[in-house]
Amino acid sequence: GYLMATLFYEPSTRTRLSFESSMKRLGGEVLTTENAREFSSAAKGETLEDTIRTVEGYSDIIVMRHFESGAARRAALSASIPIINAGDGPGQHPTQALLDVYTIGREIGKLDGINIALVGDLAYGRTVRSLAHLLALYKDVKIYFVSPDVVKMKDDIKDYLTSMGVRWEESADLIEVASKCDVVYQTRIQRERFGERVALYEEARGKYIVDMSAVNAMQKHAVVMHPLPRLDEITVDVDGDPRAAYFRQAKNGLYIRMALLKLLLLGW
Repeated sequence: GYLMATLFYEPSTRTRLSFESSMKRLGGEVLTTENAREFSSAAKGETLEDTIRTVEGYSDIIVMRHFESGAARRAALSASIPIINAGDGPGQHPTQALLDVYTIGREIGKLDGINIALVGDLAYGRTVRSLAHLLALYKDVKIYFVSPDVVKMKDDIKDYLTSMGVRWEESADLIEVASKCDVVYQTRIQRERFGERVALYEEARGKYIVDMSAVNAMQKHAVVMHPLPRLDEITVDVDGDPRAAYFRQAKNGLYIRMALLKLLLLGW
């Protein structure tokens, strides 16, 4: 059978467990390092490239999460087996984008012609960066960016969207934007990306909360999504509303990752 190695240099619950569950459901086995940053030879100073060249000798595919943007590309250049990027610092999270697009399609019934609000940490949130990239492949999409000033979407994504002909707009009014959108995609303000800048983090956290007043402004067919984990940026009373799609979204990660593993190991 096939063996999948998971190399996670940053904490993960949903991504790591869904990948491991996916591999086991497909009949494969898993070699896992839950905290490779602390408990692997990286702690002794081994380079990422050397780690990849070693681990590929034990496995058929590697799923890696790393704290540095661009680490997955470095790993792929060193490897002779498939490398799946499970998140590279503030860079990208492509498998999350795949499951997000799948979820939008299932929940809304279409991907062309949608309006979507990306809310929260847009500067360091790799999920929204990857999702914006993927949504640019669809027709007549409009993206609203709603975030505190300190974590606004970076220019590279805005420039990319403009080059692809995607309409985008920045707004400070979450309720107004929610009323226009098919999807409100909330994200956590990431404490770990602020370092010692505690005051800036506290200023940003709590500025945009999806509560029942925001949900009540939404259209009946619209949904709230979140890559999870959440802190307090979606209030728990929203969970009971049928428009709360984030736990269905998390479950969809299993199916998408099963499909991706099968595609990379066995082809079509």
